[in-house]
Amino acid sequence: MSPLTRRALATVLIPLGLVPAMLLTLAACAPTVPMSPAADATNPACADVIVRLPDSIGTDVRRETNAQATAAWGNPASILLRCGVAVPGPSTLLCVTLKGIDWLRDDSGAPNYVFTTYGRDPAVEVVINGNEASGTDTLIDLSNAVGSIPATRACTNPDDVLGLPGPSPSPSPSPSP
Repeated sequence: MSPLTRRALATVLIPLGLVPAMLLTLAACAPTVPMSPAADATNPACADVIVRLPDSIGTDVRRETNAQATAAWGNPASILLRCGVAVPGPSTLLCVTLKGIDWLRDDSGAPNYVFTTYGRDPAVEVVINGNEASGTDTLIDLSNAVGSIPATRACTNPDDVLGLPGPSPSPSPSPSP
């Protein structure tokens, strides 16, 4: 806002007593969420993800961040997203699939859960405060945006990879004579 515009607004608003109300309104605005960009944040696929992100997840409204290829929702921020994190290789972490997206779940910092896409390059990381937001609902709401990065691999059951036999099929009942 130019100095001339500020002066004009002050000339109109001060006599009306609206400046204190305006200041309270501005003070209530949520500040920018400080974040660090991931190493591959400049990947064009991250831009495709960011432009497709929802304005809200549940009741949490999207907020401004100060780093490329990042997003945050909630006040205080309870959901953080970074695109361009290191692409994970095979892992012993639990892999969950929601709406066609494979996510590795790291619950070592519970109630903060870290979900990282598996089989997509660049990878997307989502940190969710489990006390404030639903992990399942969040990942479902993000699936359209994250799905813009094509999958090149999928989670598998370790038994499939190791060639271990699965459960034995139940015998079919014999027909009665």
